Amino acid sequence: MKKQEERMETCSQYGNMTEKLHLKTSLKQQRILISDTALELELMVVFTGAQLPSGKIVALKKLHRLESQELSFDRSFRNEAKMLSEIRHRNIVKLHGFCLHKRCMFLIYEYMERGSLFWVLNNDVEAEELTWSKRVNIVKSIGHALCYMHHDCTPTIIHRDITSSNILLNTELEPFVSDFGIARLLDPDSSNQTLLVGTYGYIAPELAYTMVVTEKCDVYSFGVVALETMMGRHPEDLISSLSTSFAQDIMLKDVLDSRLPLPCNQRIGRDVALVVTLALACLHSKPKSRPSMQEVTQEFMIPRLSLANTFNEISMQQLMSQSMSMW
Repeated sequence: MKKQEERMETCSQYGNMTEKLHLKTSLKQQRILISDTALELELMVVFTGAQLPSGKIVALKKLHRLESQELSFDRSFRNEAKMLSEIRHRNIVKLHGFCLHKRCMFLIYEYMERGSLFWVLNNDVEAEELTWSKRVNIVKSIGHALCYMHHDCTPTIIHRDITSSNILLNTELEPFVSDFGIARLLDPDSSNQTLLVGTYGYIAPELAYTMVVTEKCDVYSFGVVALETMMGRHPEDLISSLSTSFAQDIMLKDVLDSRLPLPCNQRIGRDVALVVTLALACLHSKPKSRPSMQEVTQEFMIPRLSLANTFNEISMQQLMSQSMSMW
């Protein structure tokens, strides 16, 4: 009896799933049919298509048995299962079920047909489907998800690894924040010191010397992803250039993704300029000078951005000045 209980330990289901996952000793005995296509990520296997007995297609992330014995991987998997089983937001990937048995650890997610934002931006054919209005909506939706985590969850949830690779897209190119393996609950009674974790190029610079995680770390990462979405590539070079005297010579139209024609009407042009302006505000070197995600989402709803020039005449220096005057 004890052995049977051990086999069923922490096997769970969420959402609209009606199938019961009976854990034996291997994944094959779950009666989950796995597609041939799999993606190796950080010593885990992410199956891009898995089919349950009901016919429902899901994504399945499985930890290799050897890695499941490593404390860091075990902790990451359990953390992700815990986080995603407690939160609900339309732009956060849904966790349908999980199993945390020591011999077989896997998470069952809602399946996202278009893959990651990073993949789409780095595929010329796919990227052209991301019109300016769709890109603006992607950034807005990510902002709403982070606002929910920072301001509507108790305690606050800090994702700590917001990147274009961790934003998944469905068939309608709607975004979903994923990968909560290193997410952290913010403890108001703690110093919240942490190890330096995350993805290079997206990590807030202050983490390197303070080692203190705050909401503003996610805000910085959001700024990077927002710029990346508008530019079609990682904005590392642009971020470096903006801190030099050459910033005044950089025009907005020259940094946008050249695979798309420039915005064709005033409203779309204003929305694109607003996204870039808010991204610049989020990238401020001083955490306290960055807006909160609540302030960012409020700005999306009631924008205060004032543009005197035509779209082709807007400089990055102008948008930087606007971003500093907002908060």
